[in-house]
Amino acid sequence: MKLVKDILYNVSINAVQGSTDVLINAVQFDSRKIESNDLFIAQKGLIFDGHKFIYNAIELGAKVIVCEVFPENLNKNVTYIQVEDSNEALAIIASNFYDNPSSKLKLVGVTGTNGKTTITTLLHSLFQKAGFKAGLLSTVKILVGDTKYEATHTTPNSLAINSYLYEMVKAGVDYCFMEVSSHGIHQKRTTGLQFVGGVFTNLTHDHLDYHSTFKEYRDVKKSFFDDLPKTAFALVNIDDKNGEIMLQNTKAKKYSYALKTMANYKAKILENQFSGLFLNINDQEVWTKLIGSFNAYNLLAVFGVSQLLGLKSTEALTLISELENVSGRFEHFISKEGVTAIIDYAHTPDALKNVLETINNIRTGNEHVITVVGCGGDRDKAKRPVMGRIASQLSTEVIFTSDNPRSENPQTILDEIEAGVEPENFKKTLSVLDREQAIKTATKLAKKGDIILIAGKGHETYQEVNGIRSHFDDYEKISQLLKAIEG
Repeated sequence: MKLVKDILYNVSINAVQGSTDVLINAVQFDSRKIESNDLFIAQKGLIFDGHKFIYNAIELGAKVIVCEVFPENLNKNVTYIQVEDSNEALAIIASNFYDNPSSKLKLVGVTGTNGKTTITTLLHSLFQKAGFKAGLLSTVKILVGDTKYEATHTTPNSLAINSYLYEMVKAGVDYCFMEVSSHGIHQKRTTGLQFVGGVFTNLTHDHLDYHSTFKEYRDVKKSFFDDLPKTAFALVNIDDKNGEIMLQNTKAKKYSYALKTMANYKAKILENQFSGLFLNINDQEVWTKLIGSFNAYNLLAVFGVSQLLGLKSTEALTLISELENVSGRFEHFISKEGVTAIIDYAHTPDALKNVLETINNIRTGNEHVITVVGCGGDRDKAKRPVMGRIASQLSTEVIFTSDNPRSENPQTILDEIEAGVEPENFKKTLSVLDREQAIKTATKLAKKGDIILIAGKGHETYQEVNGIRSHFDDYEKISQLLKAIEG
């Protein structure tokens, strides 16, 4: 149990009604989870306003209410705390409730449109291999010591983040590597966390369904670096023009990485094959199992962080050469019939372009590139025609299909993707609404030596249609279909 006054440290409070010398068992922002002597924080969300559930929370046993607006009827047995921003208050209270766990390990945040999952996962693996205990907060999974949790958001809610970090501290974790999304920053989920470093990967078209403009999206990312302390490091991809912007107002120590320009951490691609990348990093050569120029950037960021956290360069490069590809990120295999299947999470125009350009740079030119791709429903619609154009320009054949339609009409999504296809590429395209049938069609079109790219879902093992999630794994599906052809 915690005294309320002890967990309000650094919270911006407007008014208090009742005593703060009250012990609480837990902090909750979901009124349905409230139990006796809990604290309930009422948040104004995108869909629901938690203030409407204050009375429900009290009925279930809440003894303390944190809110932006006091309810009309105050209960004399309940303490009410009015705050400026409930999201920010939740983050700070959560951190205080769990004894500020981020200050007891080295927490590194990675933000940007693409590359977050790969970089955080590779860093976790590298530091584990180096003999440290590492934690991971990523889109794919959450690792606390040897315990694995399924991830539901790129950046979990504030309570979950601090709960996981608390468990990491108890498990003796030295370093934690965390994906930091624009949603997470904007919704103050990372407020109150103490980062020893931040990494910026790149910024391309995404999430404009949430952020009204690209500038707003960029500035939200920038605010993460603005808030880093002077004791932290800020490592940015300086080949991206937004890298300099991220550093403009940060108090952190500034570092850069690049393939094309001068930087603290510099790499050159010597070889790029389906078997891996041969790189020169800061005048030292290393062979890696990862593929493509986008992974050269990812590995360079990993190397930079390893140096800033104190690893010797020779040890870091040796460990980099041992790193395996991340699930659903250019995950590939070659069938017995000689067809290469690639599964990638590419769900933004830039990511799709990077993956297809990598494939085209590696292939000899005789193989066909057959791309299966769709776009998620209830998400940024502006990117759909752009992805249709890119897929049809850089593939031999394209099959447009459903991704996660969610509540949208799948055919409408496909129509919007197809709208971006240029007339000269119409003959390359097919539309197959059912994703399994689309993948099956790709396997029937493919001949020995051809390459099938299944883009958009990557590591996901479900498909969401009308709010219902059903099991669907792209890797599993393409494996079964190719084996059936061979059998």
